[in-house]
Amino acid sequence: MKPSEIRALSPDEIASRLDAARDAYRKLRFQSALGQLKDLSQIRLARREIARLETVLRERATEAQGRPE
Repeated sequence: MKPSEIRALSPDEIASRLDAARDAYRKLRFQSALGQLKDLSQIRLARREIARLETVLRERATEAQGRPE
């Protein structure tokens, strides 16, 4: 999901997607540890998705406090 698409979501939707992304990342790590995951790049993609979601949430928190960037 692109950052512009994430910014269009409400904070509650972002939080729910963040929870889902963290669960997916956790499952991928377990599969990797058990040797069941064949495409290890999925782990990297999941981490990046989590980072994108957290970044947008942080941007909104900073804007709400009125701090300059």
